[in-house]
Amino acid sequence: MNYNTKKDVWQQYKEKLCTADEAVKCVKSGDWITYAFFNGKPIACDAALARRRDELKDVLIAGAVTIPPIPEILTQDPDGKTFNYNDFHFSLLTRIMKSQYPNNVAYCPLNFGETDWECEHLVSQHDSLFKLLDEPDWHKKITRDNYYNKDPFKTGIRLQDVHIMRTAPMDEKGYFNFGISNACMLSWCKAHKVIVEVNKNMPIALGGARESIHISQVDYIVESNDDPLFELPNIPASDVEKKIAEHVFKYLHDGCCLQLGIGGMPNTLGHMIAESDLKNLGGHTEMLVDAFMEMELSGRLNNSKKDIDRFKTAYTFALGSKKLYEWIHNNPGLASYNVGYVNNFDVIKSIDNFVSINSAIEVDIMGQVNAESNGFQQISGNGGMLDFVSASFWSRGGKSFICLPSTYTFPDGKVISKIVPHFKAGTTITIPRQSVQFVATEYGCVNLKLCPLWMRTEKIISIAHPDFREDLIKAAEEAKIWRRTNKIL
Repeated sequence: MNYNTKKDVWQQYKEKLCTADEAVKCVKSGDWITYAFFNGKPIACDAALARRRDELKDVLIAGAVTIPPIPEILTQDPDGKTFNYNDFHFSLLTRIMKSQYPNNVAYCPLNFGETDWECEHLVSQHDSLFKLLDEPDWHKKITRDNYYNKDPFKTGIRLQDVHIMRTAPMDEKGYFNFGISNACMLSWCKAHKVIVEVNKNMPIALGGARESIHISQVDYIVESNDDPLFELPNIPASDVEKKIAEHVFKYLHDGCCLQLGIGGMPNTLGHMIAESDLKNLGGHTEMLVDAFMEMELSGRLNNSKKDIDRFKTAYTFALGSKKLYEWIHNNPGLASYNVGYVNNFDVIKSIDNFVSINSAIEVDIMGQVNAESNGFQQISGNGGMLDFVSASFWSRGGKSFICLPSTYTFPDGKVISKIVPHFKAGTTITIPRQSVQFVATEYGCVNLKLCPLWMRTEKIISIAHPDFREDLIKAAEEAKIWRRTNKIL
């Protein structure tokens, strides 16, 4: 490396290095702040921002899949007098936060794959507004409509003022790697101010694309206390999850390319594959989990048959164990991409034999899928589920599976069916019925594509828990979508 280049990079680092308290001084009242997703969520800067609660007002903050600890902008401002927190995909912690701070935590719906390009359009929107400033009487021309939502703008919100994220330490070429939280971070770094909070525990995730940001694009650098990264707990698979995985496993074959969603069942299937005789599997997934590591280490997954990114597993973020994070570090068999690539419809459909496997909360007798809410209560989010369910069908040989146990048991012992006649008021339709292909429970796996309503209903009820089938049949009869005369399913 040229010595002068190296000197320039580290000189910039020295000039931009500051404390968290100094960095967040750039935040003003009325600002919109974005926190990086997952393990990219800032901790030191969040605490520093919370310390400014008496100086600021009306600060909007957005993140996604919030992991511990609870942001201090909430704990230090419980009444929301200064900060309002918004999450693009609820986690268990976000649900807890929502229960503790009901008026100060909100869900923001999105299609995860669109976030890259939404940010690009936000920049265009911002630039066009600045052009207005050069015109006579500019203050008369800027209205609420053309500031927030006016064609050709793509979104209803303006460019964020400050973006804050945890990254790996800067390398000798001046790049901060996003580690296991790529997603849409480089696009979001088009904010007016960018703060990097470095953490030595963040693995270096090789690209791919858009996996790093150069120091020239950073305004402030904060050296944090190197807190350990959050790990997903390893919960053993239940007998029901194993049975569901067995039903889906029958549809897999050598050379498939897999996407595994969040939840126990997809992981269970990955563990099962690692112990199987399948070979030459590929990986192209939004979320990289331990199951992919196990499949590769077992020799089942080598990406040798993929049409693109051959010999590499493409992903946009990772959540799992410390062992997974260590495996990701400088692994040339992985490719960290921005979500605009990984979740892109044309990219996914171009991969032959693509198999999408995701979990759901409940499915109704017409085949509609709810994977994110309990009535008006937000449980998780849409994320990229619709991206993969839709695109996998267009892959040559592709399939998509929605998996769920047939029942749920409450702590008091009450059992309810997760195959329902209809959803309760406020329930979100995550996947519309026309997009659903396979649905699997422990009682079987059925293909709903192109089936008329009465046939869809018969198939769905056939994989419901036997104790609830009679009631589901009665509901289908009342809805005039039941055709069979015999009730033996």
